[in-house]
Amino acid sequence: MTALELAIEVVGWAGAVLILLAYLLLSMGKLTGQSAIYQWMNVVGAAGFTINGWWHGALPSAALNVIWMLIGGVALWRIAQRK
Repeated sequence: MTALELAIEVVGWAGAVLILLAYLLLSMGKLTGQSAIYQWMNVVGAAGFTINGWWHGALPSAALNVIWMLIGGVALWRIAQRK
């Protein structure tokens, strides 16, 4: 495995951990869907999945995660507008 391949795998796993952690914290009531940290965790996690999915040719997964990032980005924009 090359350094690039290893980096792609690390980015994908980090994305998975972030999204799962965000969902866990939301489910436990530690974060809300209107929390900037929750949305950032989803955006960054989805970016990791997008990179990993694109690299492996999993285009449906990559496309889904681009949309996931856009949803999080819109949520972050709305959060910022309220402040």
